[in-house]
Amino acid sequence: MRVRRRTLAGPVRLAGRGLHSGRPVQVVVHPGDNGIAFQHNGSRTVAAPDAVTGTDRHTTLGDIATVEHIMSALSGMEITDAEIELSYPELPALDGSAAGFVAVLGRTQSLEPTEIFLPDREIFVSDRDAWIRVRPGTGQWSYTYAYCGITQTFACKLPDDYLARIARARTIAPVHEVSALLARGLGQGLDIGSVVLVGPEGYGNEPRYPDEPARHKLLDLVGDLALSGIPARCLDVTAHLSGHTTGVRMARLIARHVSLR
Repeated sequence: MRVRRRTLAGPVRLAGRGLHSGRPVQVVVHPGDNGIAFQHNGSRTVAAPDAVTGTDRHTTLGDIATVEHIMSALSGMEITDAEIELSYPELPALDGSAAGFVAVLGRTQSLEPTEIFLPDREIFVSDRDAWIRVRPGTGQWSYTYAYCGITQTFACKLPDDYLARIARARTIAPVHEVSALLARGLGQGLDIGSVVLVGPEGYGNEPRYPDEPARHKLLDLVGDLALSGIPARCLDVTAHLSGHTTGVRMARLIARHVSLR
């Protein structure tokens, strides 16, 4: 099927602290016409599953860390081509969601459409209790989150619901893991306003949505599956307890299937 391609109307800039490293980073997102890629220190890393080098608490492409939120924003806004230039090899935390990226990516222009081949059957991946099911569809996505007795299922239609219902959902921080994560050098760019704290007693701070963790996990999944190159509107996705490792596995399977067509 033929799908439209879009890129930015002009360069946009933003700045912040790397989500895990806490290091200052300047970001310039340039118009492009050769897919999505990240540039740092003279190297260019294409946003594709085979470029993934890490999935522990975040998704790393080559040496570029924490790409999932900007990839999610690009997918949610149906931007298919962009060159993302970084002064430091990690994306900024901003407010812990994709909203800051969405805010600067609004002005776009059309490119020549391209032909894509959707998976012709359901694809399923699992890892113990975590699983993802993907089939050709019309953008019906759902995610089930469970932690400390909290179970939430969030369902939406993409890309229609992305801006209003998904982009502002923040990173999840399990209360009892915060000290250990900081000791590992993770989450250094976050603060109490850029996370939703979750523990046995419920939320440790004010959530933006009653089911904010489920929404954020779906936000992450949108970013990871965007690595496959298939628009979110073309897939129906159901996920249960999945994280970056399972999401990237699914993106790799989708991309491999498409490349064989």
